[in-house]
Amino acid sequence: MQRDRKALWGWFFFDWASQPYNTLLLTFTFGPYMKTLLGDGSVAQAVWGYGIGATGVVIALASPFLGAVADRSGAKRRFLWLFSAMYVLGASGLWWAIPQDYSLLFILTSFAIGLIGMEFATTFTNAYLPELGPRSTLGRISGAGWAFGYVGGLILLILMLTLFQASPETGHTLIGRAPIFGLDVGSREDTRIVGPLTALWYAVFMIPFFLWVKDRPKPDALTIRAAVAQGWPNLRMTLGSLPKRPSLMAWLAASMLYRDALNGVYVFGGLYAAGVLGWSITQIGIFGILSIIAGAIFAWLGGRADDGFGSKPVIIACLLILIAAVLGIISITPDHVFGLPVTAESAAPDIAFFVLGCVIGGAGGALQSASRVMMVHQSPPERMTEYFGIYALSGKATAFIAPLSIGIVTSVTGQQSLGITPVLALFVAGLVLLSWVRPTATASAPSRS
Repeated sequence: MQRDRKALWGWFFFDWASQPYNTLLLTFTFGPYMKTLLGDGSVAQAVWGYGIGATGVVIALASPFLGAVADRSGAKRRFLWLFSAMYVLGASGLWWAIPQDYSLLFILTSFAIGLIGMEFATTFTNAYLPELGPRSTLGRISGAGWAFGYVGGLILLILMLTLFQASPETGHTLIGRAPIFGLDVGSREDTRIVGPLTALWYAVFMIPFFLWVKDRPKPDALTIRAAVAQGWPNLRMTLGSLPKRPSLMAWLAASMLYRDALNGVYVFGGLYAAGVLGWSITQIGIFGILSIIAGAIFAWLGGRADDGFGSKPVIIACLLILIAAVLGIISITPDHVFGLPVTAESAAPDIAFFVLGCVIGGAGGALQSASRVMMVHQSPPERMTEYFGIYALSGKATAFIAPLSIGIVTSVTGQQSLGITPVLALFVAGLVLLSWVRPTATASAPSRS
């Protein structure tokens, strides 16, 4: 097993390098910027939902097939080079989201290419997890990696807010200075730079991963061409065997639903705050800093709880917290907090949203860390990449439900608060399905003979 500290730190650096796509592009900077670009919060939320939902379909269909090919060829690193190039190119393309002079198709396509690259790379790097230490320590390793990734996203978000992104009203960043490099606030260069900046961050900090994390020798490895030829028959056999493994089936279904709900909360949180509470990009950035800090702390604590109590109790506790937090979020409007009226001058709605955002960030970090450890426990060691591909498939097979249902409900009602409600049903359904999941149900994969 790869238990040397360099391999461990190299694996951590993938989370550090890739996290800003979620933090800055999906949630706290570029996502809310879509409201500025399109001019209306509800329209932006609907368009964003449709675009991310369509991207999820591509990820769902390709991840398990690519995982099967990687397992048979032993070529995870070569695939990771390709996915990294997609990440960098896609993120860089967001620079051209120029107000009044942009192609919505180009922007959504660029974002999709980068997101697909990030998700595929995550599938493949997750498959290295069981090689990094004994199973009794995987919770701690996963939690530390997730926390390290949050810290990377936090640092880049702080740099974005203090050095690059300015308030359109004042022309100054969070520390009261003009954006560096002479970025023009009028054409929103100060915000659009988030794409190239995220791409550069990834390119630099993936270097430790590619230097220190190696593929283990695979004596029976096939050429990539042969592995591709066998990929679909092998995957079809694996998928056909799933009904014989009820714990794994229940786990994939449960995680499929609650991860979709969590992604919906993350993707639309910043847009919700901008559209419902009228928050500025700077306010959303500060909100992001606080929720990321909470996510890092609780991912680390959750990893230790995972080793002590098991992945399943950690997942259940996180889901209960998330359900309560979302119920609180949708009750917040400029003139109501938890159903109680407040004055127009009251800061209570903003404070409540900040607090609940931190709760969601903390529970979400611990939930995702525990979930990938649970997947290791449910998967055969010799087919880890393929099964993490199936995990990605389960996460994306219905990944269109949250964004598309949010988009549809928002379009029909014209209200962002009602548009968020579909995630509650997904969280509850995932919680119910966990009843059929055994905490450790690893079994041998079906024979390919």
